[in-house]
Formats: sequence, structure tokens, C-alpha cells
Amino acid sequence: MEIALILLALLVLFVIVLLAKTVRIVPQARAGIVERFGKYKGTLPAGLNILMPFIDRLRYLIDLREQVVSFPPQPVITEDNLVVSIDTVIYFQVTDPVAATYEIANYIQAIEQLTMTTLRNIVGGMDLEETLTSRDQINSGLRGVLDEATGKWGIRVNRVELKGIDPPPSIKDSMEKQMRADREKRAVILTAEGQRQAAILTAEGSKQSSILNAEGDRESLILRAQADRESQILRAQGEGQAIQTVFQAIHDGQPDQSLLAYQYLQMMPKIAEGSANKVWVIPSEITKALEGLGSSIHQVAGIPAKVDGPLKRVDMGPSEPQLSTPDSELRKTNAAVEAAIAEAERAANPGRSAPPVDTGADPAIAPGEVPPGEVPPAQ
Repeated sequence: MEIALILLALLVLFVIVLLAKTVRIVPQARAGIVERFGKYKGTLPAGLNILMPFIDRLRYLIDLREQVVSFPPQPVITEDNLVVSIDTVIYFQVTDPVAATYEIANYIQAIEQLTMTTLRNIVGGMDLEETLTSRDQINSGLRGVLDEATGKWGIRVNRVELKGIDPPPSIKDSMEKQMRADREKRAVILTAEGQRQAAILTAEGSKQSSILNAEGDRESLILRAQADRESQILRAQGEGQAIQTVFQAIHDGQPDQSLLAYQYLQMMPKIAEGSANKVWVIPSEITKALEGLGSSIHQVAGIPAKVDGPLKRVDMGPSEPQLSTPDSELRKTNAAVEAAIAEAERAANPGRSAPPVDTGADPAIAPGEVPPGEVPPAQ
């Protein structure tokens, strides 16, 4: 009885082992390599598969998905003899499980070594600055070389990336100093450009302000000049009207020689009031005016002429008026007035020559002669 149970247990165990050797389940995106007596028999697809027990063997289970492998940093010498450390990342996918199994022993290690050698060849023809700035060029070169080399291995390289490029510490310090100097230079340039733009805008503003101020000053000067001109015109018109009124009043009043002489004496202090009149020259006409004034005073009734001995008041009676024509008296009056004005202008402006004065005398009559129709004055 016990022997039967042992045999039954062995039979059940054999059946279990036989099923395990016969039935194989391959996961999705996997491929199984089957060998029969050590020789390739076939490739198992994903799902349930039946094998010959103890004859067929599932040798490898290959992952058909895209795989990512990161390789550690490797030292690489650039063209300018600088050592940099570069670590890469490879994206690949197995397209032929049989070739990946039998063409290469370890395709991951093979890809890593091929990547390092190809990277040294590519970076060895570049300097440091080009290496740091040509990542896309390096990636494209690596992908082309790796894809061509791994094609016979049943592997397709989809992408290659440089994860990091680390130059030596001394080169890093130099690069940082250079970058700092470049930033400072750009800052100085930007500051100078800003100051230049500010100076240009300030100058343009000053220019526009000066132009506007000049236009305003010109307009104000024009308006002031127009106002001064109108004021001078009005002043001249007023003075002309005043002179015309005065002369008309003098003409209407018919002044005699005594009044004109007296007015001439009153004008003399006003002539000498100017601050520029250092020397006062008495015109020759003033003596004639004084003589006329004296003769006129002596001819007034009740004032005796000059006599020898003690002066006595004598009643001379009413004085006889001198006979003279109205035209000759008017000419003498106008001549005396013009002579007084001329002498006043000459005294006020010594450097200017006075215009000729019309004395009112007839040019055909010699000096000292009495015009016809007039009575000679008493001596």
C-alpha cells in the first residue's frame, strides 16, 4: 500500500514536470528562442506555446521593447588636448531576436564600447568650445555609426544623447571668468548705449526747446518792435501836432521882438542842463536878442534911455509904435523862432552841424540896409 502511494506521487510529480516542460507562456512584447538538442529550433511568439518535453528548450527570452541604457562618464580628449568627461544615454530596440541572440554575446556591453570609441573619434576632431556647443552634431554622428554597426546584431539605435560634458576644474574656472567678463562687457556696452540714447534725447529736447525759445523771442521782438514803432509814430505825430499848435499860437499872437528875446533867455538854462554839455558856447544871435530886449525895454514908456549924469525919471509920454509891414514882422518872427530852435539843437548836440536858418531877410538887400516901406529904428 505504501509502495503504491509512493508510485502515485512520483507519477503526479512526473506529470507536473512534463506539463512544465511542454507548456510555455511568453509575455507580450517578448520573444522566446527555442533550441532542440542545442540547435536553434524556432522563435516563440507571445502567448501559449507547446514544446516537446525534454527535447525542446526555451533558451532566451528577448525583450522587444525600446530600451534605455545610461553609460557612466568616460574621459575624452579634445583637439586642443583637454580632457573632458562625457556620459551618454542610448535608446535602442531589438528588431531581430535571433540575431541579437546568436550574432553578439552581450549586445548592451557591445553598444557601450562602440559608443565610447565612436565618441572619442568624433570629439577628438573638435576643440572644447565646439564640443560644448555641438551636441546635436555629436548625437547625429553617434547615431549614424551605432545604427550601422548594430544593424547586423538585430538592434536599431533610435536615439543617442549626451547627458553631460564636464571639463576639468581649471577650465571651468577660466570659462566662468570669461563668461563673467563677457557679461560685464555686455553690461558696460548696454549702459553706454543707454547713456548715449539719453544724451541724444536730451540734446534733441534742448534743441527743440532752443528752437521754440528762439521763435518765441523772435515773435516777442517783432511784437515789441511793432509796438515801439507805433509808439514812436504816435509820439512823433503828437509832437508834430504840438509843434504845429505852438507855432500856430505864436503866429496867431503876432509876438514882437521883445517877447522872442525874453523867451530865448528862458531857453538858455534848459539848453545847458544836459550832462554831456561840458562847454557852453553862447551863440552870436543871443547878443542881438539882448540888444533887442534892451532897446525894447528902453522904449517902454516911463523908462529913460542912457544919459550922462544922475538918472532922473522923466515922463516921456506915450511911445510911438514903430511902423512896419505885417509881412516883414511875420518873417522876422519865424526866423527868430527857427534860429532859437537851431541853437538849442546845436547846444544839445555839439557834434552835429545845425541846418541853415532862414533869417527872413531878403537876399537882394545888403546887411545894414532898411527894406523899403520900413522906418529905421531910433539910435
